[in-house]
Amino acid sequence: MHAHLGDRLVVESPVTGVTRRDGEIVGLHHDDGTPPYDVRWSDTGEISLVFPGPDAHVQHAGHEAGVRDMGHEGDVRRPGREGATTRGPIPADPAVGMAGKPGDFGRRLAAARRRQGLSLEETAGRARMSPHYLAYLEQHPSEPGITTILRLADALGTTLLALRGGDQEFPPGQGRALRHPRLTDLSRDECRALLSTHGVGRIAFTGPVGPVAFPVNYDVLGEALYFRSTPGSAPAKAVGSDVAFEVDHLDEEMSQGWSVLAVGRAEVVDDPDMVRRLDERAYSEPWAGGSRLLWVKVPLTRLTGRRITAADR
Repeated sequence: MHAHLGDRLVVESPVTGVTRRDGEIVGLHHDDGTPPYDVRWSDTGEISLVFPGPDAHVQHAGHEAGVRDMGHEGDVRRPGREGATTRGPIPADPAVGMAGKPGDFGRRLAAARRRQGLSLEETAGRARMSPHYLAYLEQHPSEPGITTILRLADALGTTLLALRGGDQEFPPGQGRALRHPRLTDLSRDECRALLSTHGVGRIAFTGPVGPVAFPVNYDVLGEALYFRSTPGSAPAKAVGSDVAFEVDHLDEEMSQGWSVLAVGRAEVVDDPDMVRRLDERAYSEPWAGGSRLLWVKVPLTRLTGRRITAADR
């Protein structure tokens, strides 16, 4: 069995000959067009890896294998089909406008393609897959097979580890800076919204041995941050001191992000009703585990923040 991009895989009943299912072949895994194939099923629109059985055949449009040729006006010619194009125009480049909400893999894939300065058509040609399928991978949450990711990694000059996010053990911020970044200050309301209801932040203060910083789980209630600790622990030594509490988010693939800094005097929460309220509404247990009976309050006395985005050009 041999196929080209855009051919249809038809699965029929071996007894009646009635078509049970069919779909467009949007991805090849071998240069000679042999199985398996990435197939977008016509009944569901879903894409899956298919190893055709004896009840399946490829529906061609009568062509000989040849050289991939780029067409015009957003169409891509199929291998060896002079003048024939894939169905419909190529989807808008996700770098310009997202058709859906991409997952982490799609964002890493789109960012790697943009770093190479490649279009959807060029990347799809290198990876031997349909531009429509590539656009789908970039624009929707997806988990393609290892073979597909390896082809994409080879086409984009990167690695399977990077596309799958396996390099996340490294410190954040190792990506390239934006070519034209914009740094803007955030209002207090914007900072408060970014703090959300809870998360992980870093408390910094001057301790007995000098400046220290610790990551802690926090909750937000009203105009104050709260975190749990153990009496006598390192973070608990912040009590009675002016502290800085920093929360941030980095979008590694887009080289964008924000940071919020709260400053206030840390104090112990000793009101039993307030302690009970905090215990009941806590969104998560401390990641470090163990018993954390001491609640520490940091009033949002000063709240500032900044955001890095791409400048409009």
